[in-house]
Amino acid sequence: MGGFKPPFSGTGGAGTPALDPRLQPTPDYGTLGPGSDIGNYSGDPVQYAPRKRTSPLVSLIAMAIGLVTALFPLFLGTSHKPHPASPRPERQVQQLSSARDSGQLDQMDPQSQAEALLKLAVAHSDGAVEQITARADGWNGQVQWNPQIANLSAAALNSNDLRVRESGVEVELAAYGLAKNSESLDYLLKTVESTDHSQKIWALWALGLMGNQGVGQERVISVLTDHLKDSDADSRRWAVEALALTGSDAAITPLLQTMHDDPSPLVRERAACGVASSGLFTQEKRFSAIPTLLKDTDDPTLDAQTHAWAFQALGDITHQRLPNDPAAWRRWNEKRVDSE
Repeated sequence: MGGFKPPFSGTGGAGTPALDPRLQPTPDYGTLGPGSDIGNYSGDPVQYAPRKRTSPLVSLIAMAIGLVTALFPLFLGTSHKPHPASPRPERQVQQLSSARDSGQLDQMDPQSQAEALLKLAVAHSDGAVEQITARADGWNGQVQWNPQIANLSAAALNSNDLRVRESGVEVELAAYGLAKNSESLDYLLKTVESTDHSQKIWALWALGLMGNQGVGQERVISVLTDHLKDSDADSRRWAVEALALTGSDAAITPLLQTMHDDPSPLVRERAACGVASSGLFTQEKRFSAIPTLLKDTDDPTLDAQTHAWAFQALGDITHQRLPNDPAAWRRWNEKRVDSE
């Protein structure tokens, strides 16, 4: 299988940006625990079904297998030329046992470096995150989006370590060919208004990645929040996912409002996930959502499923396993506040 061009060609403005239609947001990361009753949502790239609570490790393995199966067909039939002949990346990934081995890393091509280091980061190998941070900017335009990067990026974004999640963001931006600058931002802001739906939702996702890296974050959040008003649920869903990626304080309120108000059950669930477990929020920022979530647990304007998602979000944020009883959660929160 050959490689293909990233969505943004060139690193300094030369050439015309060109999206590859196979590029996709990273799907189904940061699920909100058990209880989802959404199935076969039309038009969404990921099909949802009820989930049973499993251990994080089992969930991660299952997710990785599912992503390989789901994403591999996206990359078949490419007409682009492959990279020049080099040792197979899979073999190089297996051979790299330590991210501290800079000499061995320097002998690897950028694609193999990115894949090997992201694999080690997901495994919490010492030094992998630091190596990705040091090398990611140099990978821009030299790392291509492929099933291996897609699978590893999804695993990184599901990591329980925020630094590993940030490494996934850095690798995705490099693989997309998006430099962390105003030129890339302007390109995404233009693309997000595309009439091609696949380009639009990819640009929504990529804006979240850019915002996380501090590139035009205020503008990014404003644009993403505007797209929460789009008429189609799929666009609103990916605006929600992107807001969670930014990790910004300013993204919490629109996510909570979407969880409360959006007519689509899928979008409401993904907003709850964004507040509770998805994206790049710190634990402190997630805790700031507790007062609103407490109100949502017995808000008479919300349906029973949204009440349940509010309880699940509270459990995921606090790691408390209380009954789905608003009074019990309020008593717990009062004790928490009094003890601070």
